[in-house]
Amino acid sequence: MTKKLLMGNEAFAHAALEAGVRVVAGYPGTPSSELIETVAKLHAEGAARGIHVEWSTNEKSALELLAGASYTGARCLFTCKQVGLNVASDPLMSLNYVGVKGGMVLFVADDPGPISSQTEQDTRRFASFAKLPVLDPATPDQGFAMMQAAFDLSERYHTPVIVRPTTRINHASTFFDVADATDARPVPEEGFERDSKWVIFPRRAYQAHGEINERLVAIAHDFAVEPALAAFNPIEEQGASPRFGIVAGGVSAAYAREALRMVEARAAERGIEVPACRFWQVGTPYPFPEETAARFVEGLDQVLVLEELDHVLEDALLVHASRTHAAYEVRGRLTGDARDRGENDVDDIARRIARFLGIPDAAAPTAAPTAYAAEDDPLPVRPPVLCAGCPHRGSFYAVKRALGKTPAVLCGDIGCYTLGNAMPLDAVDTCLCMGAGITMAQGFSVAEPQKKAVAFVGDSTFFASGLPGFANAAYNGHDITVCVLDNATTAMTGSQPHPGTGVTLMGPKRKPLSIPRVLEAFGFGCIVHADPLDLDASVAAAREALDYEGPSAILFESPCIQLVKPGAPAIVDPATCTGCKKCITEIGCPAIGFDADARGARSKERGQAFVDASLCNGCGLCTQVCPFGALSMTTGDQTNVSRETSSDGSASEGGSHA
Repeated sequence: MTKKLLMGNEAFAHAALEAGVRVVAGYPGTPSSELIETVAKLHAEGAARGIHVEWSTNEKSALELLAGASYTGARCLFTCKQVGLNVASDPLMSLNYVGVKGGMVLFVADDPGPISSQTEQDTRRFASFAKLPVLDPATPDQGFAMMQAAFDLSERYHTPVIVRPTTRINHASTFFDVADATDARPVPEEGFERDSKWVIFPRRAYQAHGEINERLVAIAHDFAVEPALAAFNPIEEQGASPRFGIVAGGVSAAYAREALRMVEARAAERGIEVPACRFWQVGTPYPFPEETAARFVEGLDQVLVLEELDHVLEDALLVHASRTHAAYEVRGRLTGDARDRGENDVDDIARRIARFLGIPDAAAPTAAPTAYAAEDDPLPVRPPVLCAGCPHRGSFYAVKRALGKTPAVLCGDIGCYTLGNAMPLDAVDTCLCMGAGITMAQGFSVAEPQKKAVAFVGDSTFFASGLPGFANAAYNGHDITVCVLDNATTAMTGSQPHPGTGVTLMGPKRKPLSIPRVLEAFGFGCIVHADPLDLDASVAAAREALDYEGPSAILFESPCIQLVKPGAPAIVDPATCTGCKKCITEIGCPAIGFDADARGARSKERGQAFVDASLCNGCGLCTQVCPFGALSMTTGDQTNVSRETSSDGSASEGGSHA
């Protein structure tokens, strides 16, 4: 064993390996991505032996692959973020009815805020909907223990088990004692055994539903009394005969413990007595441990519930109070006593606890400004923006130039390029979920045929969820133009590979899947290519595709700036710059600024543009936008810009996101 400082996701990976996991698969999505990357790294180093690890095409494919492996008795781990579970929901709902043989753990990371997601979806609600047990860690250390317990629970009851950390647990770091090397638990000698139970028919599903209901009752009992699992639901007494209770789940439990210490210290400074209080961390929110709840609420008058994201524990306590005819009052999100969205934090929870316990405001902790400042005192907003030199900027700009004044609807997608909606590009009108832009554009083309329907999709999303939309467009002959922004990676979630790169986590590089050949197979009659950093050629290609009647595609191919060495930066000629600001108002590159005090022969009192050499990567797009030739590359020749592949060999050209 070695003591290491690990991020939560890294620790979860070690925990799964020490539990004997055999197959690991998922799809990248912040804040979950580092787990699979850690497993892949350890496998490449020879420290994780007998493991298969992969980024699958999407979450559905990953879970179905793992279902097959689990039927042989192999321990399996699935990873995704909260919205990724929606993609895997079809096999998941049936898998719970069919059951598993080898332990199956679903590592699903929730994203309060949301910081990098479409929604604040709460996986605990999904667990209840799917009737799957879920473990909710308060700290990375507890998550390490929960990961190992989840495999045992899964095999005992032949059910998938969800481990649900949130962003702060995933990305917090602490020290762990971890094994220097691990071996996957071997597949049982009998392997897969043919049995009708593996085939889901209506009569079998009816029987399985009864079994699910019975095992949920048994699991809830285990959560309350089995030592290893009950340890995740500790009750702590603070003072004698308390009338107040605090319930917290996930990272909010860690916040609440710290907040209680703050409240007590502040009250002691003021000579104020803090009422006795009972604290309960619910680490197993579903199925709800009713027996533990009964012990917790005994003698209490009021209970404050603190949780992220939804009022799951609050609802469970209200149901418990109703069922048992108890008199305690439940306060939380539903009563306005807790935040109704976003992340919790220690300072806010401390104020709410002080108010709940009746401690005067003068004795309550004073919080520092947070992201949840009052509306009349907002913090400065720092909007996200495409990176300087991002090839997507050129793609959006070329399409807008090609459209001119032609009425159009521009359907976006999930990824870095969602930022195409920001000014001055203003090139994304809709964004729903991964791959939806392609099929939404088809809906617009049917309902408003007088407008040109355009969709944008990344190369990673192309394979993950875009293929059915392309097939539908070709099959039904919809008049749409799809722009595939191919930057050779899954950029938004950390530059993971995908089928279009040919790179796998197991080592061998496969032949990359060809996007144009896929489109040709679907029957797209017009497929054009363009380098988005070559403005004139990109505009010409876009016009050709937009003029085509029927489904057409533009492949904008240029690698993400994270994969290439930057070239020499652009420069502004002060004698030529007129101060027109077109370089800023047309493409919005963050490497271009404006100095209102600068003076020149042509700009006079208007000020002049300048290039921040520390941000510019030498893409040269701005030099093609300037109408006066005031911008040029340092070398004097844009074609000299270096666009070499990074040393890891992860890409050469093309692109992606996810």
